[in-house]
Amino acid sequence: MRNVIYAINITLDGCCDHTKTIADDELLEHYARLLRDDADLLVYGRKTYQLMVPYWPDVAKDPSSTKADKDFAQTFVSKNKIVFSRSLESAQDKNTKIVRTNLRDEIVKLKQEPGKSILVGGVDVPSQLMELGLIDEYRLVVGPIIGGEGRRLFEAVNLPEKRRLKLVESKTLKSGCVALRYLKQ
Repeated sequence: MRNVIYAINITLDGCCDHTKTIADDELLEHYARLLRDDADLLVYGRKTYQLMVPYWPDVAKDPSSTKADKDFAQTFVSKNKIVFSRSLESAQDKNTKIVRTNLRDEIVKLKQEPGKSILVGGVDVPSQLMELGLIDEYRLVVGPIIGGEGRRLFEAVNLPEKRRLKLVESKTLKSGCVALRYLKQ
């Protein structure tokens, strides 16, 4: 059975606005490794998908991109993606499928298929998956920044009961960010 991995960058105070987090070469390398080694399917909601595409496909084609940008971008572009959206008319890349059916049913079905893990990003779709108990692993990169304002991670999540996680890995990056990996118990 495939695992569902939720990966996101946050500030120390839990802000998950991408404009308030650190995005340096080491962080890009961290996520490129995650995509290459652990995941073969990316799942997003419309907002996150539209943040990622066409931005990263454009970076992949830009000869002036840094090595880290290009490596992450090319890895991202090569992955299959599913976007849960009722409003998105069409996908901007050939590896993307738009799904309008029930999130729970689709993720349960995808978990049964052969392959590497399913990587989920953003806030809305992962929040729903948390409530449904369908996230197996959490990979948070906590930056040494206090965002002060903005959307907070897990702020809209209503769990029927407390969930216990087990810390299985932590790594401090040169920027002061800490990459944490938790498994559902």
